[in-house]
Amino acid sequence: MMSSSPDEFRFAGREPAVDVRDLRVVRGGRVALDGVSVRLTRGVVTGLLGPSGCGKTTLMRCIVGTQLVAGGSVTVLGRPTGSAQLRHRVGYVTQSPTIYDDLRVVDNVRYFAALTGADSHDVDEAIGVVGLDDHRTALAADLSGGQRTRVSLACALVGHPDLLVLDEPTVGLDPVLRVDLWERFDRLARAGTTLLVSSHVMDEADHCQDLLLMRDGRILAQTTPARLREETGCQSLEDAFLSVIRRGTETRTA
Repeated sequence: MMSSSPDEFRFAGREPAVDVRDLRVVRGGRVALDGVSVRLTRGVVTGLLGPSGCGKTTLMRCIVGTQLVAGGSVTVLGRPTGSAQLRHRVGYVTQSPTIYDDLRVVDNVRYFAALTGADSHDVDEAIGVVGLDDHRTALAADLSGGQRTRVSLACALVGHPDLLVLDEPTVGLDPVLRVDLWERFDRLARAGTTLLVSSHVMDEADHCQDLLLMRDGRILAQTTPARLREETGCQSLEDAFLSVIRRGTETRTA
């Protein structure tokens, strides 16, 4: 597996937000994750990139504690994944918005605030962070797909989680909205939140400080955009990813 870049060690000395060791998951009789080991640095945006069906969602489910595992361990914020103490410290946004269509934006966020012990100030702040102040009284059913994604994000943010896990949050969004969301993710990380964001669009890798490149249930590399370009000699991150895949294939067949 490709090593992390030297400049990544500016984050050294901190306990990792997530520590995954030798993780193995079997789903439907098929190995979905095979010996996955990764560490996520606190307070950075880590991109989890790979083609659809490679195991990104399964890995995320393991991290948030909703996936049965066949082997290995997952430690989140110093505790075993799924621990009761993590329920208010981890936010999870799935690919499909998990909001109530018959509630207004503000009422959706208030509902999740009540679950996490957040107050009205937290509700207003979460709605503002995702840029929905002008739509706070709109019914969720009347929103666009991108706006619904933002409501889901606000619901996850309202409890001020230490770790935010986002499963392909930019899929289907227009380019302007995608850039806006990535800018918001960056601001959250600079404020101390650890983010794991999955995508199958390689050009989104440049928005991340750390990268996990995944294929066929395995982590091919943990690196950074700059280091990935340097080690592969490719300026296009998509070409760089393909180069990593080719190297991995050659190694296994050698």
